[in-house]
Amino acid sequence: MTSPDFKLRNATLEDLPILLDFEQELITAERPFDVTLKEDPISYYDLKQIVLDENSCVLVVEIEGRVVASGYAVPKKARHYLDHEYYAYLGFMFTHQDFRGKGINAKIVEELKDWSKSKGYKEVRLTVYEDNIPAIKAYEKVGFKKHLIEMRLE
Repeated sequence: MTSPDFKLRNATLEDLPILLDFEQELITAERPFDVTLKEDPISYYDLKQIVLDENSCVLVVEIEGRVVASGYAVPKKARHYLDHEYYAYLGFMFTHQDFRGKGINAKIVEELKDWSKSKGYKEVRLTVYEDNIPAIKAYEKVGFKKHLIEMRLE
């Protein structure tokens, strides 16, 4: 396993400062993949609201008392023509660089998939930048398949 002190748990408001740091690290990591991002400072999420939302699940991983990873599942309304009304959308997948490659993200994804199933969602989705090959490989390793490519034109 990753560490004897590996602990997967629900995030709390006390985790908000580190979660906000994770968000900024995510933005920094994803900026090279997306020329349409505004200049800093930007924010992707209302993390406080998502943590407080009883219909969402925000997880963190602690190792030796230090929060080192995060991820969430939130409900999203599906397009009217799909065979499901709602699905679980996974996001905010972040693992501190010192702890990558240890299966932590896979554990978060598995727990979020279990949470999604427990809530009755038959579909789980996430988005990833096409050029983010390490992330794509990690998600494929836990069962995700490429489904749709969004294209853009300036």
